[in-house]
Amino acid sequence: MSKTYRIAAIPGDGIGPEVLEIGMEVLTAAVNTLSAGRLQFDLFPWGSEYYLQHGRMMPENALEILKAYDAIYLGAIGDPRVPDHLSLEMLLDLRKGFDQYVNLRPVKLLPGVESPVRLKPGETVDFVVVRENTEGEYSRLGGRFKVGTADEVAVQTSIFTRKGTERVMRYAFDLARRRAEERAREGVEVKEGGGTAGGPRPMVTNCTKSNALNYSMVFWDEVYAAVAAEYPDVHRDQALVDALAMWLVRRPAYYDVIVSSNLFGDILTDLAAAIQGGMGIAAGGNINPERTYPSMFEPIHGSAPRYKGQNRANPIAAIWAGSMMLEHLGETAAARLVMKAVEDVLAEGRYRTSDLGGTSSTTEVGEAIKKTIRKKGDALIR
Repeated sequence: MSKTYRIAAIPGDGIGPEVLEIGMEVLTAAVNTLSAGRLQFDLFPWGSEYYLQHGRMMPENALEILKAYDAIYLGAIGDPRVPDHLSLEMLLDLRKGFDQYVNLRPVKLLPGVESPVRLKPGETVDFVVVRENTEGEYSRLGGRFKVGTADEVAVQTSIFTRKGTERVMRYAFDLARRRAEERAREGVEVKEGGGTAGGPRPMVTNCTKSNALNYSMVFWDEVYAAVAAEYPDVHRDQALVDALAMWLVRRPAYYDVIVSSNLFGDILTDLAAAIQGGMGIAAGGNINPERTYPSMFEPIHGSAPRYKGQNRANPIAAIWAGSMMLEHLGETAAARLVMKAVEDVLAEGRYRTSDLGGTSSTTEVGEAIKKTIRKKGDALIR
């Protein structure tokens, strides 16, 4: 008997409702085509409009409501009428409340998409950023003193715990191993000391700033070294965040898995999104690896309010995030079918939105991907 997955869908603001609608349609098409279960999407109209009506981004009991779901599928959050530090509270409350301590952001140059970065012949971009997601620089601790006076002081405190740092490091090293195992299963040749995409594989790069942050990042480096010692088969690598920003542009093909603090990962993955072709195809997952609580999946591009209602936003980031959600739920075949259809549509080049140099609408891209899913699914079933 096939399983029904209960998904809490939060369309949110701006282009969020448009891209999430296409994402839900595409995921449903994949699951139905493979008879892999059933997706039950329940919509929650939370976000900036809710804030303007109620003074909150979501109800006080939102976590209680959502914890019964298998996963959360988010469109986008952000509206010019609501200050960003207020609208962001919704995301941070969900991430912390559900202990989604891994922010997982795949960075891959898909077929038919050009990177603004020049690559050497035979090189590609295929790495993952594992960002600590519940503490660090986004702990939201601090305060302001003597507000509005010449003596005003603002204090923002970062929190790095051993538990929080160790667990995200260990996740990164385990992920590097899994990626190596997957390459081996697929017959991808990796030469000793150097991967087909650049650097050694498997490898975890430690993103740090311990030359300047002499307490938090020195501690971070010490935990990285301790965890790395448990994984002798995984190569170690380290770079200061400013140097890493440079090297991501100069040699993006070098990287495999990058582990970073909350702030550094947030910044670097926007740069990485540009390297892989733009924010319109950049996806992310907020993961609770122990599955004690639901994980949340979202495009990372933001709400792009100036494009709201124009049917021109790129839905691929939301679709990719949905594929990550299917993978997390255990529907691996459906997840891969979604991504293969996305790759085929991009490679063909007929349907693509304006951010990728095309003229297609959000709906047209979604329809093309659904059609490809059905064709590929029928071939698999036969």
